[in-house]
Amino acid sequence: MITRRSLLIGMCFVFIAGAALAQRGYRWRMSAPHTERNGVPDWEVNPNFPGDLFTFVRIKYDSYGGRGGGGGWATDYRDSDLNFSLRLQQLTSLKVNPEPIVLELTDDQLFDYPFIYIIEPGSLVFSQAEVAALRRYCLNGGFLMVDDFWGDSQYENMRRELKRVFPDRDPVEVPLSHEIFHNVYDLKEKPQVPSINAARRAMGGDAGSYEWASDGSDTRTPHYRAIHDDEGRIMVFICHNTDLGDGWEREGENQWYFEEFSVKKAYPMGINIVTYAMTH
Repeated sequence: MITRRSLLIGMCFVFIAGAALAQRGYRWRMSAPHTERNGVPDWEVNPNFPGDLFTFVRIKYDSYGGRGGGGGWATDYRDSDLNFSLRLQQLTSLKVNPEPIVLELTDDQLFDYPFIYIIEPGSLVFSQAEVAALRRYCLNGGFLMVDDFWGDSQYENMRRELKRVFPDRDPVEVPLSHEIFHNVYDLKEKPQVPSINAARRAMGGDAGSYEWASDGSDTRTPHYRAIHDDEGRIMVFICHNTDLGDGWEREGENQWYFEEFSVKKAYPMGINIVTYAMTH
């Protein structure tokens, strides 16, 4: 059974002005020396409560496009996971593990962690063992976030694989009025984060996306869909036509991208998602 223990006790949040966050974050990220943490600062963990931490868990899957050999699961790794863990530690009262981890769905340790993350699932094919493990994980209180895939065909692949996991449930579009868009940061729109190379800056200063889908389908509209349990709790949160992970990974590479997409969209949405996962 998934447990959250004292992670939820006293869970409150600290708000920092976007401009100040952008300036400080960009400076430390660009000037820090390159280490095995790629310049991301470390922090101490209370030795008396080593298990009472939020740990960012990335899921490794073996199949990609049905060919085997992996591939997409490691996109944005490891900077994305390190940066997001740091921002959770800085901007919330959660006690966060400075070392994110990678697990397979069939790993026995999976049930020690209430939140897991899958990236680039556009060609993912679950094994039957992964299907059974993910179903058991979610129905026992776990939360899966799916991120970074574009266009109709990639979504259809993910929908088909999730249908194998939950034959009796379908993803539904989550309305902007849902608490997941407002529980910490009050988002006025469903955020779309392009990869850094597809970010567009119009002459008027507006930020947009040049992302495209290989099947030619429309990628202009971000979709946030969910699969719910019998009590209406979100078990699977699907971020489609957006790439929150690149907003986390690339925060130190370009000041404009960091301010427009990391600060305004990727981190607020990510923090809202984790907050929902840890309180439901």
